[in-house]
This record gives sequence, structure tokens and C-alpha cells, in this order.
Amino acid sequence: MPRPREKREKREKAEFDQKTVDLRRVTRVVAGGRRFRFRTTLVIGDRNGRVGVGTAKGADVALSIDKAYRAAKKNIIKVFLKSGTIPHEVRAKFGPSEIILKPAAPGRGIIAGGAVRAVCELAGVKDITTKIVSRSPNKLNNAKATVEALKMLKKSKHG
Repeated sequence: MPRPREKREKREKAEFDQKTVDLRRVTRVVAGGRRFRFRTTLVIGDRNGRVGVGTAKGADVALSIDKAYRAAKKNIIKVFLKSGTIPHEVRAKFGPSEIILKPAAPGRGIIAGGAVRAVCELAGVKDITTKIVSRSPNKLNNAKATVEALKMLKKSKHG
């Protein structure tokens, strides 16, 4: 006679959505050769005004992602949104990366690429126009510059 199926434990839904922006294999040269580790840059957010960026290294990919998630949780910021977009234009710099964020009309969508798009999506921004002014392709710096720009937003009097 077949056994009744055991009830599977339902995992609770994660508090934050996550998106891996960058995953790199980094090397440390030692006397015996090269030692490889993985560096992960992760963006987490609740799509409702909270977003964070974390980066961490680990011996394998899963370990580095887990550590980056914990690091991102420590760096969460609250973003002030006004009807799905940002209240005003902001410009921010982090290292060599420079970014401009502009509010957009409803229905316009997220006009951004790479790390900037990931940060905006997970922050809950529905309509925004962005521009990476610097020539830096570094996803980590671009993500952190976006977070710096979102930190600069002032709460509007009418929103």
C-alpha cells in the first residue's frame, strides 16, 4: 500500500526580491599557484521603496550570493516615490561613475540599462529616465551611484 505523501513544508516568501548584477571570479596568487574566489554584487528590494546593494566574496557562487544578500540587507535605504516616479531630477557620483536620474511621465517605463535598471526596478520605480554620464562600465560603481542618487531625493510637499 502506498504511503501518504508527507506534507511539504511551505517556505515563507522572501522579504526582498534579489537580482545578481555582477558575478566575477577573482584570483589571489600564492606560492603554490592561483586561488580562485567569487565576488557577487547583488541588488535587493521590496519593489515598494526599499532597496540595497551588497557585495561579497566566497569560495563558491552560492556562498558569495548568500553573503552579498546579508551585506545588501545592512545597506537598505528608503526611496521617496511620487506616483511611480521620482519627485525631481538628481545627479550623483560614486567613484568614477556618474549618473543622472530624471522623473518620467506615467506609462513611460524604466529607461535604464544594466545595474541602474536593476536598482530602479527593485526600488519600485515604475517610470524613470536615466543616463550614465561617465564611461565606466563597472556595474558595482554604477549600482552604488544609483543608490547615492536615490538617497538624495527629497520628499515632495504634495506627494
